[in-house]
Amino acid sequence: MIITTTPNVEGRKIKEYRGIFFGEVISGVDFIKDFAAGLTNFFGGRSRSYEGELIRAREDALRELESRAYSSGCNAVVGVRIDYEVLGQGGNMLMVTASGTGVVLE
Repeated sequence: MIITTTPNVEGRKIKEYRGIFFGEVISGVDFIKDFAAGLTNFFGGRSRSYEGELIRAREDALRELESRAYSSGCNAVVGVRIDYEVLGQGGNMLMVTASGTGVVLE
């Protein structure tokens, strides 16, 4: 399956548009990661624990998007966009949404 942020796939013609598809992931950040990120914030540097959580959530959202498009007979998703939101009372939930147009390429 081709997944791209561009509106088309170079060298391929879109034969059919199948609709807009989404992949959503809501991920909680646990106390240990929050504590480690707080130390990083205090002393400076990159927060590897938060970065790892963000990478996993993004990859999961893209896999879910791909799975839903594939189930509808698509062989590509074009115009992919990824959005991030922080949720929850203490901002300890991360929502990642991947969206795009499912298509059938010739």
